[in-house]
Amino acid sequence: MLNLDRNTYFYLLTLNIHKMAIKNIEIVKTEILSDNWYTLKKVTYQYSKPDGTIQQQSREAYDRGNGAVILLYNMTSQTVILTRQFRIPTYINGNESGMLIEACAGLLDQDSPQDCIRRETEEETGYQIKEAKKIFEAYMSPGSVTEILHFFIAEYTNNMKVSDGGGLEEEEEHIEILEINIQDALEMIDTGEIKDGKTIMLLQYIRLKNIM
Repeated sequence: MLNLDRNTYFYLLTLNIHKMAIKNIEIVKTEILSDNWYTLKKVTYQYSKPDGTIQQQSREAYDRGNGAVILLYNMTSQTVILTRQFRIPTYINGNESGMLIEACAGLLDQDSPQDCIRRETEEETGYQIKEAKKIFEAYMSPGSVTEILHFFIAEYTNNMKVSDGGGLEEEEEHIEILEINIQDALEMIDTGEIKDGKTIMLLQYIRLKNIM
């Protein structure tokens, strides 16, 4: 393997991506399969392959809007705030209790990512934060779901607690708030107690960036 510097490596990688990229993408037909809660579409599209031939495919895509997620952390106590709630998709796919430990998250609806995550933080955890630092955004399930998730972190202190949290009663949310030592949370990834992808990403970010 060639010993390449970082800039050369990414330059060659970019050239290869452009070489393999498909072109002239065209949506041929879109069918609504379901709009009972969010929207499930069947999309037929065509594109030009690198050799110039035309390929047509059909795929289903679930549109539930975009979202935001946040990890609250306390430098003094070396703790993070997580939540636990019932998730029916995990229950039907191997999670015996259906309960899942997660970072606080929610859909944007008509809000900006910043406004959304401040609202969701107070509703779910009871902590009122003024600012949150956006660290990145990611497609969480690009093979089937359109959602982009905006990732945030923010410090919290006890005097930011303004309510019990737990979610909104009118949305039938029943959310348990957990304050966990950061090292214990990381070990819970290894034991399988934490299996939520977005939460694992945030916990590992905190450790990789030496924030805690």
